[in-house]
Amino acid sequence: MQPNVQASVFLATALLLVVGLDVPTRAANQPSDSRSAVTVEQASDAASADPDQAPERQGVVLGSRSQTTIASLTIFVLAIFVGFEIITKVPPTLHTPLMSGSNAISGITLVGAVIVAGHSGGLPWLGMVAVALATINVVGGFLVTHRMLSMFIKRK
Repeated sequence: MQPNVQASVFLATALLLVVGLDVPTRAANQPSDSRSAVTVEQASDAASADPDQAPERQGVVLGSRSQTTIASLTIFVLAIFVGFEIITKVPPTLHTPLMSGSNAISGITLVGAVIVAGHSGGLPWLGMVAVALATINVVGGFLVTHRMLSMFIKRK
């Protein structure tokens, strides 16, 4: 990567981290719409606490949606640039085997698509589309790999 691109990547990642860390947390005694938010005390006393006799608790809310989103975006951006740096270091003669192998290995996307399709709370048509696209990806990866390997067979 060029130095100015590296600097902009560093600044963008730092900005994502700062924005993610700057999101304020709210106290548990404030009214909340989120039913999935869990306080530190509630997480430790969840199994033994009786809801009728539980005293008022205060604490930091864990798992804020915006913090999770910012963290996920930060990891995604970093993965893009690390992957780009790694791929650019591979010699051109190895690009075809690398890409065909990565397409074949990406069969894990098919597993994820099947899980999404079988999830009762999700959209079944979205799961079906995911399964179809992941299947095309895996089959295409195997076809490219087969075609590449057939080029190395000596003909008599």
